[in-house]
Amino acid sequence: MDVEEHRYSEDPSRGPADARTDLPGVDYFFLGNGRVLAAVQVDPSGTGTPLGLLLMRPECFGHKRAALTFDQEVGLAGTALTIEAGGRARQARAGAVEARWVDRGGVPAVAASWQDGGVLVEETFFCPDRVLPRLVREIRVRAREPLDAVLTTGRGTSLLRCCIKLGGSEPVRAAIGYDLEPSDTGETVRASWTDAAAPAEDARRFHAGLASLSFAPEEAGACLGHLFLAARHQLPAVIAACGAVDGSIWQYNLEWVRDQALEALALCQLGASDLARTMLARLLDRFVTDDGDTVDSGRTRPPQEVELDQNGVLLLALRGYTDWSGDLELAQSRWAKIRQLADFPLRQVFRHAASGLLCNRREFWERHAAFGIEEGMELAHQLFVSIGLSCAAELAHDLGREDEAGRWREAGARLRQAMLEDARFALVEGGRFIKRRRLDGTVQETATLPPDAGLPPELPICRHPGPHYLDPDTSSVLPIALEIVDPRGALALRTLEGMDVLWNQSWEGGGYGRYHVTSEADSPGPWPFASLFVARACLEAGDDARAWRVLRWLASLPGGARAGTWLEFYGPKPVPPCPPVGVIPWTWAEILTFFIHHLLGVRPRRDGLELRPRLLAGLDEASAALAVRDKRLHLSVRRARANEAEHALVGGARQPLVGGRLWLEPFAGDLSVEIVTAH
Repeated sequence: MDVEEHRYSEDPSRGPADARTDLPGVDYFFLGNGRVLAAVQVDPSGTGTPLGLLLMRPECFGHKRAALTFDQEVGLAGTALTIEAGGRARQARAGAVEARWVDRGGVPAVAASWQDGGVLVEETFFCPDRVLPRLVREIRVRAREPLDAVLTTGRGTSLLRCCIKLGGSEPVRAAIGYDLEPSDTGETVRASWTDAAAPAEDARRFHAGLASLSFAPEEAGACLGHLFLAARHQLPAVIAACGAVDGSIWQYNLEWVRDQALEALALCQLGASDLARTMLARLLDRFVTDDGDTVDSGRTRPPQEVELDQNGVLLLALRGYTDWSGDLELAQSRWAKIRQLADFPLRQVFRHAASGLLCNRREFWERHAAFGIEEGMELAHQLFVSIGLSCAAELAHDLGREDEAGRWREAGARLRQAMLEDARFALVEGGRFIKRRRLDGTVQETATLPPDAGLPPELPICRHPGPHYLDPDTSSVLPIALEIVDPRGALALRTLEGMDVLWNQSWEGGGYGRYHVTSEADSPGPWPFASLFVARACLEAGDDARAWRVLRWLASLPGGARAGTWLEFYGPKPVPPCPPVGVIPWTWAEILTFFIHHLLGVRPRRDGLELRPRLLAGLDEASAALAVRDKRLHLSVRRARANEAEHALVGGARQPLVGGRLWLEPFAGDLSVEIVTAH
């Protein structure tokens, strides 16, 4: 791999401070409808614009300064609202903006309130429909005394002005519509005063169809509800109507099959199966080659550098889409690609003859030979390919392709058995999962940088004298989260205990690093979505304290407490040559999967529905409305009281739980289920 791929030229310290993605304490509230992508910036630090608006085309990736409302001289200052009255100009001030998620006529909206000199302002931002590249900004202004005032926003030839009279019993209302339009330079924003109007029916219908969750008691429910709502609002918002989504907004400006497949799976759980279908069809059509190879960071690789787990992740997402939607046509219409996708990792070039495991020189977090990764077997590659082959076999069975179903089922089972049980090469050592073995069966415990690696010397792994440890690694908990092994067995529990090394490694405040900090390629600090890997595994293992630790940490982070938007990681980063840190949509997908797949335990299958809730300690009740195959499942779960037996009420009829699980045959209409569980 060309190490120049790891060098970036974007320097946020150049030009206006708003170019920085990591402004101290900043919140980004993302809104979008597939045609327009907006971020409402609330910066309490005074470094950037206190209340600014970024507008982008969701399918056109770029750094923050490439936003259509970003001015190369003043940043986002031109998007701020000014109220001129009584001989002075009033604007939102740093640290004095209260922003929150609200409902505006059935669609997600951001309400930002501020006051200055007796003038109180609330600005509400939302996308009014699902068709037009348009954002509406509603403005309400109050004053304690009569004032003649002028509202202004914009800059230069795009300046908007509106004369108002303040001081009445009712607030003065105004609204601005922002429309993306083609121009000679590619795209521009046209802002104009408009009439406030209720969101269109298509937008209300889309959001009403998404999952809703509530929790009790209030103390626990407030944290969990906030995390879920932030993910519910923002994951669909950042995905373009064509299915494109940046791997990290304002950071890489690239796409990965793995990230998008897991995001599509989370969308299925959320109830946005049509959008998930668009994403999955696009991945199969454009990001899987005719040979079955997959794209990572916008390109394909030679065999030694292929991210083999991506094949399995995409197959897992395709199976999940079929289970949640009931639609087999996507798989049927693209079966040739699915066949190649499943067969690609089984090629001889990846096969380790002595064990049958898969081998090359790429690892889950995308390090390769230049980072000291030796040829060998990566746990995540075996895990996801074995799962993916099982999923491909199920799809083949559903489509009557029994020869392929049998072949993939056997191949997946052999790979899983070797991963777990091979006497010499299993990815288990000392009673724990390990990340990687060499071809001779020894554990690759450390990475040694080759003298000619050519990596930028500013990278942490280059500055650290070594040794560079590879274990522990948060990807090692994924077999637990995915229940490939007993989550409450000795192997799972010892693996999770070993993850504590990654909490607060060289920082304070919490969070898991993605792996041992000594081998960190560019970002020593806690990673939200990697921390959620651990939270998912801990919930399955019954380790509620560690799961809560992650959730509360997420809710306490800058950007987490109000917007529910998380950067890739939190810590120092050499920028350039590294890219500026960005917002990872994958984090929202992990949150949705945590709640719907794990906590509520909703597991659709082709032949029915399994419900297996796991309430966290301190959480007594949870209720949800979910879309399962065009039906609405109304699910309520509560903890069993003293001496109360586990049971369920299905449409009012009592049924027993078996091991905390309830199996439902396919149901023809909307269904209400109440579960009383001891789990």
